[in-house]
Amino acid sequence: MAAAPRNALGGELQPCGMQPKTGYFRDGHCRTRADDLGSHVVCARVTGAFLAFSRERGNDLMTPVPAYDFPGLHDGDRWCLCAMRWHEAHAAGVAPPLYLQATHERVLELVDLDTLLPYALDLPRNA
Repeated sequence: MAAAPRNALGGELQPCGMQPKTGYFRDGHCRTRADDLGSHVVCARVTGAFLAFSRERGNDLMTPVPAYDFPGLHDGDRWCLCAMRWHEAHAAGVAPPLYLQATHERVLELVDLDTLLPYALDLPRNA
């Protein structure tokens, strides 16, 4: 029996989103496997700025693609992003906020936790 997938904080991977249905497996989780070449492991709340950035980079996430049951994303949608695309957006100053409890631990192979923490929407903040 395979171990349950872990999140970037070391806990059990939480669901990212079902409206629209996200994830490499379209099961709502940012799970991955070897053939997921984009490593769709970052659970983000996409922003208009990020969506425009992604389209400029050749990945239009806004336009619906009915053949793949893809409705197109809007500002505020939760989506499993490719780790490198999130990292590129971070470098460009347009990285969307994320949910670390729903972000797969594999992200840590590409982006360190200290870089991710300021973007986390699901952590208590110190007062």
